[in-house]
Amino acid sequence: MKESVVIWLAILIPVFGLAQNTHLASAGPNTDTNLAQKKPLDLKERRVLPLFGEVSKTSDQIDEEIRFLSECDKSFTTRAEASSFFTARAWEYLQEGALDTACYRFNLAHLLNDKNVEAYWGLGVISYQRENWVEAKRMLSRGIGLQGENVPLLVDLSTVDLKLYAITSRKEELDEAAELLNRATAIDSTYALGQYNLALLHYNLNDLDKSWEHLHKGRSLDFNQMNLDFVELLKARKPDPQGFFK
Repeated sequence: MKESVVIWLAILIPVFGLAQNTHLASAGPNTDTNLAQKKPLDLKERRVLPLFGEVSKTSDQIDEEIRFLSECDKSFTTRAEASSFFTARAWEYLQEGALDTACYRFNLAHLLNDKNVEAYWGLGVISYQRENWVEAKRMLSRGIGLQGENVPLLVDLSTVDLKLYAITSRKEELDEAAELLNRATAIDSTYALGQYNLALLHYNLNDLDKSWEHLHKGRSLDFNQMNLDFVELLKARKPDPQGFFK
């Protein structure tokens, strides 16, 4: 049921004019979660924040959670099973673009089982689609903390790091993306998005031969995920050594 964080390379490359969006990368102190710490939010507002905003629970929220857990205990064999059910529904809402509803379902899945990697993953995807890059990184990192060998999840987190690098040019984001992608490809070098992200990584490192190498590896694995805008950018800096892209 997992949905990828983003179509590969969409608005990731610095030359696409992302400088004006620098404030997004420094939005850590101004994320929804931290705003929740500054002003009281009602229960409806908390439901659509990742992990309910991670603030002290009100009595209304506690009462609602007790009722919810009690109903799930009657309807499912285990809470882990119930968590999986709500995760599946959350991915469906996310695919339909209903981000608030999906966020609430992922929150319920986490409430039922705080070891459910899919809950963190989904909340990371939602945060990314809301253009809250810092929150996306935090949620995906928590998922990797539970499942560090998950190749698509590692690659998705590298996508967020590459996005942040495109905005800020901070080398630490690029270094972390490299570490994540090296881990991912060491586990499975046949995951196409990992190869495409390596192509972007080496483009940013000005290692254009390596960028072409990984682009062609990705092309051979899944041509449909090729980003032709990136191909044009790469060609402008160095013609395709294999002559495939004229």
